[in-house]
Amino acid sequence: MSCALVTGASRGLGRAIAVQLAKDHGLYILVNYSSNLAAAEEALEEIRTAGGDGELLQFNVQTKTEVDGALNGWRERNEEKFISVLVNNAGITRDGLFMWMPEQDWDDVMSISAKGLFNVTQNIIQHMLRKRTGRIVNVASVSGMKGVAGQTNYSAAKGAIISATKALAQEVAKRKITVNAVAPGFITSDMTKDLNENELKQMIPMNRFGKADEVAHLVSFLCSDKAAYITGEVININGGIYS
Repeated sequence: MSCALVTGASRGLGRAIAVQLAKDHGLYILVNYSSNLAAAEEALEEIRTAGGDGELLQFNVQTKTEVDGALNGWRERNEEKFISVLVNNAGITRDGLFMWMPEQDWDDVMSISAKGLFNVTQNIIQHMLRKRTGRIVNVASVSGMKGVAGQTNYSAAKGAIISATKALAQEVAKRKITVNAVAPGFITSDMTKDLNENELKQMIPMNRFGKADEVAHLVSFLCSDKAAYITGEVININGGIYS
């Protein structure tokens, strides 16, 4: 049975992506979450309501021993299942001007986004390489493409994801594994709920924030057979803000 692991899948973009993958590809979804069990259970219920299935998988992406323990343990219990799709979505923001930024805010953002990608992907990709198939989609951001004032840590973390995507794609292409990234702009979600949408949307040519399901459809396409010849790409989805 083919499975998809979506990190940070309990809310927002991650949840929308998990539901869309279940709908479009019939994948068994591993809903990763760090601490919010109630939200993760809601996400799983939404997947089942949409006609899919899956299970919860709790681990903190930034801790390699925790990631390996959870994934290796799951694999031992599910020998008939194979994670053919990985979406590295987990991430946080700790915004503030660089000159006053606490070291912990830098470390936390870099650790969850960039180190999290390393920890999870390195575990999963070993098995994709053996099976000679796989789809990896990394969730970056317009911040990683153009840099955003007040988000030096987040821009650095997402920039690292973009560069890692391009390099890793070249390493594994011969094994029919694709590695791509999507770079959303302002998307209506928990992460943007405190922003002034009326003010910010004036910067966006389409004059609105994007929707989580719009990003989810793009991720779903990149995970499909139709995208078999696309790899190492970063696809912007931002209403024209970075065009």
